[in-house]
Amino acid sequence: MAQVLSPGAVPEEPQTMKDEEWRENLNVRMICKDCREDPPDLYEDHASGDLICASCGLVLQQRTIDQSSEWRTFSNDDQGNDDPSRVGDGPNSLLNGAQLGTGIAFGDGGQRSRELSRAQNKSNLDKGNKVLLQAYKQIGALCDGWQLPGAVSETAKHIFKDADESKVFKGKSQEALIAGCVFLACRRNNVPRSFREVMELTKVSKKEIGRTFKLLENFLMKKEKSREGQSHMMAGGVVVTGDTYQGSHTANPAELCRRYCSMLEMSQKATNLSEALATKTTNTGALAGRSPLSAAAACIYMAGHLLGEVKSAKEIQAVAGVSDSTIRHAYKLMYVDKDKIIDDEMKTRGADTSRLPVPA
Repeated sequence: MAQVLSPGAVPEEPQTMKDEEWRENLNVRMICKDCREDPPDLYEDHASGDLICASCGLVLQQRTIDQSSEWRTFSNDDQGNDDPSRVGDGPNSLLNGAQLGTGIAFGDGGQRSRELSRAQNKSNLDKGNKVLLQAYKQIGALCDGWQLPGAVSETAKHIFKDADESKVFKGKSQEALIAGCVFLACRRNNVPRSFREVMELTKVSKKEIGRTFKLLENFLMKKEKSREGQSHMMAGGVVVTGDTYQGSHTANPAELCRRYCSMLEMSQKATNLSEALATKTTNTGALAGRSPLSAAAACIYMAGHLLGEVKSAKEIQAVAGVSDSTIRHAYKLMYVDKDKIIDDEMKTRGADTSRLPVPA
């Protein structure tokens, strides 16, 4: 039949029949030829790979391939199989080598399995990693004892690995090196600890910790200077600068005041005032030459009297680790310059100078 078109109309192309695309017939189901039940009651035995009719026991298919995911867990503390993974642990940057070795575990395999496990443990393939793992375990235990954040532990482990790979610390006591790494990591993460606190925790002498700390500082500074030329890379006209190590400074009395006031269960108002006193004392130089511990203790002693939350020198001594006579002497120096230290802003916070006791 001829197609009649209006003026200006474009004729349509004739439609051709296309071959229908093949599709899987999902209505095809396996039914037991003996029971003829619909829907079928089938049971899949994963141990033998058989597909069995649960009604009559007829095996409909043998040695089937399991198409489901073969999940495994590699977590040590996983007990409810709630941490599935199809791969092993990722490479650890704190260890040496590719870490793709096979470990022979001893279970119920008998005498031969025990001999294989013992022979592998005696091999020197992972001797370096065993020393590192032992040191990392000790560093983690020390940081957990102080309830430090995880960043401190990771920083200490990285510092220890760099020091262990160098020849500068060859023959140095591992306990002293670990103590120095923890001390330096605390300072780099703004949670400083005193030499005395590290000495009480690690049982390493304060003198040895100081020596190791200085060696670590010099080692890291030289290492960063040698990499200074490699830290600037040109990438499409953009200069990329890597992170460089900055030398650590002495402990800030204001940061120590915050921690000591928390241990003394003082109010937030007294904590803020003691921090302000410590900052003002540092700027004016009223306690120049005094250790940060004695400065922080004296600031807490003065802040407690200014706000009426009096803490005795003996109470502060138990927390700060300095003698009460040292605290009173530092307070005496602050009392002489109290007009410079206590400003109008502190007085608006409730600081009353009339409450300050006159030093003997």
